[in-house]
Amino acid sequence: MTSGNVSDEPIAYRNDEALERLGAMADLFLLHDRPIHMRTDDSIVRAIDRRPPLLLRRSRGYVPDSLPVPLGTGGAVLACGAELKSTFCLAKGGRAWVSHHIGDLQNAETSRSFREGIAHYERLLAVTPAVVAHDLHPDYLSSAYAVEREDVRLVGVQHHHAHLAACLAEHGETGPAVGVIFDGSGYGTDGTVWGGEILVGDLAGVVRAGSLHAVRMPGGEAAIREPWRMACAWLVAAQGALPPMPLAFQGRIDVGRWRAVSQIAASGLSSPVTSSVGRLFDAVAALVGLRMVVTFEGQAATLLEASVDPAERGTLPMPVERSDEGLTIDAYETIREVVAQVAAGVPTGVVAARFHNALAGAAASACAMAAADADVDLVVLSGGVFQNRVMLERTARLVVSAGLRVLVPERLPPNDGGVSYGQAAVAAATT
Repeated sequence: MTSGNVSDEPIAYRNDEALERLGAMADLFLLHDRPIHMRTDDSIVRAIDRRPPLLLRRSRGYVPDSLPVPLGTGGAVLACGAELKSTFCLAKGGRAWVSHHIGDLQNAETSRSFREGIAHYERLLAVTPAVVAHDLHPDYLSSAYAVEREDVRLVGVQHHHAHLAACLAEHGETGPAVGVIFDGSGYGTDGTVWGGEILVGDLAGVVRAGSLHAVRMPGGEAAIREPWRMACAWLVAAQGALPPMPLAFQGRIDVGRWRAVSQIAASGLSSPVTSSVGRLFDAVAALVGLRMVVTFEGQAATLLEASVDPAERGTLPMPVERSDEGLTIDAYETIREVVAQVAAGVPTGVVAARFHNALAGAAASACAMAAADADVDLVVLSGGVFQNRVMLERTARLVVSAGLRVLVPERLPPNDGGVSYGQAAVAAATT
């Protein structure tokens, strides 16, 4: 028995809808004569060392509990959230209501659920939004919905600023703070794909103080589905064009494809630039042989975390460099060392642990440098990468040991499920 939905689609909660959508899949249906009023997925939490449980999905049992809006709102605000792990948020006065988990807006069923949910909440709360906040990504369906709304003031909010604002607001803080926002992707203000950001700012605005060294995504979204492409891109950046095929790829990736993707990454053709830590995790997972192709979001990174040897205390080189452009977390030597250690027969769990230790150490070092530059003592750790318990616990421990105060999401997920609330907090602070 399972919940009534096709993968990546919302739950079918009406009997006739279930029979129509799932008839080709299910042998039997368990129906009831009491109708379900609103679809709501199960919530998912994860235990974290010496901290409240980490929400991975906030839905049944938590919704529609409200959260504070530290600076309050004049009129009602609707925040449309992100594209993946979609939620929306309605805010009025000093309170905000974040919706149940809706899912990924890339199919018609989920998009319809998103629109129906907003209409339901507006009726439930008896509000008509005067301000609509949205992500800056021009192709997000949530942003397209925002633009469709009439007689409203639109507020665009950068994706990683929303992550920072969400964590600040749920703790009743307004900033300033250093935000370490690590995730898979978010539209940057320079038009590139961000995802390894060191931000400094508050609810009203941020500056980008640093980031992970950017590399190419050969084939664009194909590099998300095939982590070996990201490994190839990192090796091209770290070693030069046409790097040797890593040991873990031999017999699993065609030599001709390896050469073709290397050339694409080197040329930049169909290869957007990204600073994503999520894509770095994909690359390392591929290099240690865990996954060449994924079937769901975060699969490679999840396997890499699961393989960590908890007894390993070693690390890999990952310096934080300072330049006129800001701080840069440099993982070039990290990647070269991963390849060398795999070739030398170092166990996967040891390499995975050393990578996590290196990234946590680099993040903490970047925090300390950015905090000193801005004369602040507050740090926010958020973004989907911090669903990784090893990363969250080790980074937080190192940041605290540097004498800084750390906030992590507690009442909302660190992933994109919290973005809508962050957008609402930014809109409240800027309108």
